[in-house]
Amino acid sequence: MEWLPFTLAWDDAPLDLSFIYADERPAGKRGFLTSQGQRFVFEDGTEARFWGTCFNGAANFPTHVESDAIARRLAKFGVNLVRLHQMDAEWSTPNLFHSNPAQPRNDTRHFDPISLDRLDYMLAALKREGIYIYLDLLTYRQFLPGDEVDSVDGLGQAAKPYTYFDPRLIALQQEFNEQIWNHINPYTGLAYKDEPAIVLTQLKNESDLFTTPPILEPYRSRLEARYRAWATEHNLILAAEPIDFTRVDPQLAQFLSQVQQECYQYLSSHLREIGVRVPITGTNWSRTLALLESQLVTDFTDTHWYWNFPRWEEEIGTSTTPMVQAIDTVYATGSFMRTLSRPFFVSEWDHAWPDEWRAESSLLNAAIAAFQGWSGMAIHTYRYRTDGPVDALGGGTSTINGITYRNHFDSFNDPAKFGLFYQAALLFRRGDVQAATRSLAITIDPTDPTWRLRKPLDVPALRLSSEQHMVGMQLPGDAATSAESVNADSEIVATDTGGVRSDTGELWRSWKQGIGTIDTPRTKIVYGFLGAAGALTLNDLVITVRTSFAVIAISSLTNDPIQHSANLLLTAVGRSDNTGARYDEQHRRQFDRGHGPILIEPIEADIAITTELPNLKVWVVSDKGSLVTRLPTRYENQTFSFTIGAQPAWNPSTIYYLIRI
Repeated sequence: MEWLPFTLAWDDAPLDLSFIYADERPAGKRGFLTSQGQRFVFEDGTEARFWGTCFNGAANFPTHVESDAIARRLAKFGVNLVRLHQMDAEWSTPNLFHSNPAQPRNDTRHFDPISLDRLDYMLAALKREGIYIYLDLLTYRQFLPGDEVDSVDGLGQAAKPYTYFDPRLIALQQEFNEQIWNHINPYTGLAYKDEPAIVLTQLKNESDLFTTPPILEPYRSRLEARYRAWATEHNLILAAEPIDFTRVDPQLAQFLSQVQQECYQYLSSHLREIGVRVPITGTNWSRTLALLESQLVTDFTDTHWYWNFPRWEEEIGTSTTPMVQAIDTVYATGSFMRTLSRPFFVSEWDHAWPDEWRAESSLLNAAIAAFQGWSGMAIHTYRYRTDGPVDALGGGTSTINGITYRNHFDSFNDPAKFGLFYQAALLFRRGDVQAATRSLAITIDPTDPTWRLRKPLDVPALRLSSEQHMVGMQLPGDAATSAESVNADSEIVATDTGGVRSDTGELWRSWKQGIGTIDTPRTKIVYGFLGAAGALTLNDLVITVRTSFAVIAISSLTNDPIQHSANLLLTAVGRSDNTGARYDEQHRRQFDRGHGPILIEPIEADIAITTELPNLKVWVVSDKGSLVTRLPTRYENQTFSFTIGAQPAWNPSTIYYLIRI
């Protein structure tokens, strides 16, 4: 069938589901966020779950009018957290340090008043709509000569990894933290440290001493001196030649982990002295167990993951393997950074445009997060700017260090990802997916001197287990939990069966067939290569799909299960792209990003719902939120049946259908 236009407006949403979360407004009404075991809990005792997105660079500084519209729009989709990311990025204007690219700067020690005003108003607008804030601290700050740091021209963005141990760079981080947390927002009357709508913070984005080894002088020599003093203290002998920090052995890994721990403790103590009350984490990605070990002194752990990371313009191209067909997915990488003794958050995830299978990501991620008992997730990203194209995917380009990159991460208008956020929020925030019934602590042999050097793929027990049981790492020195201990080298899920089912029975995925289901009382989902699957039977639902690749989700918009609900949302989406986009034959390299309008492949399917309500009607909802037509339906033997996408007269240029009395 011909692909048809479907454009999500930047300032509104086709449907408004904010009524489901009305008692959560304004953000902060339940008091400050705290960490209790593996959960985040507000001061009033309510467990917190955050389904969120990121604002990147200039998107953190919208106009007041834009802030109001964006906040209302996010609430309508069910988003209740925004991570403020890259506010300090010099390659983006405005940023926290300047709003006028023509105005020269010599340091990064003063906030721009225009940028700060816009940030303040945006926070107030988000708070009003029940949306919480995850506040990043050091992300992309490019230090300048006026900052009075050594080798300033050799320091990259965020001065990685020297901010872990250099006294001057640590002092500048403390100065920045004092400035931002003590700042009083005129639109709320509260200092950031006293604002309960700000719930989380992280010290350093994607930074560690292993991924970016210290090689720049004089920093390298300073760290070597510290290492030699540490070795002497521990009665260890080091060779006379200079230390090569690019070659990490078990002894050096222990030292570097301790350096990171001490930095996290020092900066966290300073934040507490300022008066910051919210949970703090150190950094946020899955690299080595030494990095996870260093996080054990923080309040929660956090990670990032990307499936088929976009390299569309590079010669190698982008992998386009559908995750539904893969044995090794992102969830092992995520669980590698999770312990069962503290909350866990995924502050960046993505399955970026123009991967044609990306519609599989939003709902499965939300389901796994709920099943695992994670505390929140944020897609990377909502937008990089608040201007630019709104009727095309991709949002233009960004220039970083003189290199121009296409933007493959904007998701705000992507039918295949953000279009599924209604049901993703219901799965996670409402708790439609049950938590796992069995918890496994993946343990490490402490007598193995190389354990700190292990990476995600070096822990076989994580393979597929996140889709079957609740899992987390148990490191030496971490607090004990009641979870069942399993050796890191064991096989938990057999790979010769072709599929995996959760211990609750609600989640199932067959990599062999390339299909999956999520079957809960209030939300039911089928996804993957459904056109070859025939009739798929869930509890009280049968779906037969004729489109090759699709995601179809049905959710009750009441507290009743689908069988008894008089108000249901059906979302059906698969492939989506810009008009005129061009690729190679393998869809691995993009030659032309195309232009608006955004196109969707209409999903053709027969739906049969078991329900006690014979008078339901099915309305087609346009991308502007209009009820444009009703579909023919039939009711027989307590089965309500209809077909979507089969006839142009039924306006298949949609992904949304309302089913109600």
